[in-house]
Amino acid sequence: MAASSKKTKKPSHPKRRTSGNPAKRPVLELGPVTTKDWIGAARLRTLPLAVAPVVIGTGAAQTVDRDFHWVIALFCLAVAVLLQVGVNFANDYSDGIRGTDAERVGPARLTASGRVPARRVLTVALVFFALAALAGLAIVIRTQQWWMLAIGALCIVAAWFYTGGKRPYGYNAMGELFVFIFFGLVATLGTTWVQAFQLPLQAWFGAIAAGLLACAVLLANNLRDIDQDRESGKRTLTVLIGKRATQVLFTLFVLAPFALAATIALLFPIAWLSLLALLAGLPAIVIVWSYRQPRELVIALGLTSLTALVYAGFLYWAFVG
Repeated sequence: MAASSKKTKKPSHPKRRTSGNPAKRPVLELGPVTTKDWIGAARLRTLPLAVAPVVIGTGAAQTVDRDFHWVIALFCLAVAVLLQVGVNFANDYSDGIRGTDAERVGPARLTASGRVPARRVLTVALVFFALAALAGLAIVIRTQQWWMLAIGALCIVAAWFYTGGKRPYGYNAMGELFVFIFFGLVATLGTTWVQAFQLPLQAWFGAIAAGLLACAVLLANNLRDIDQDRESGKRTLTVLIGKRATQVLFTLFVLAPFALAATIALLFPIAWLSLLALLAGLPAIVIVWSYRQPRELVIALGLTSLTALVYAGFLYWAFVG
């Protein structure tokens, strides 16, 4: 029997699993967790999306009640920011335990990396939700609008089930709809109501604009992760409609608020200055259409968030000026 030559085989690298408990997977060699990692997981670049509707809603309230209810406005801001950070940590936890964050571009993933126990990340998320609830309760007590407790509870439930629970709506192409409702309509109109107990037309226009820009940020985020989401079974709207349609939709979501601003400017001429926010919005659109690497979309995401904040600032000036 002829001796067969043996070929030396290089050890094959095991495929990375995209599901299962991260506690049972090897910890990635990324070093100890630092404060910077926790800040990265909080995704501070998304916080302008929490600030913008409060700024717009407060300005709209002052068009019908010239008094500046700064205490209520600050508590509205606290609710929005704390809820946003809570959502970000909840997403880190939920995506991490499902394994859908195993291969991602962008901020540090605490749960998926295995460097932080999943339960600890969950605890941090729940703490931020609790703080948001306390700030909301303070608003309700001050305004005596007790029915808004139900709205606040609904906001927290929606925040959790974006990626949490057995059937997260963020995994089934519903993310943009809920972001539009809660980070646009509810946040803006709720801020206006607790300060003025009215909802003027300009508040509705501002709420729609804030919601569209928040949806644009989510689209940029999901476009960045489209390949990983498709492989892991995460059915975002971007996965369903594809890259080109997402680019078109992103462009519409960024530009439509400026058409609304032009309408608002008929009554509040300073609103024309909100067009200056396009100095950040247009580069974001260019990046979304021309990017070569997913990491470039992180810049587009940040620019779109900045667009929302600058847009809100000029609308506030238009309303109170």
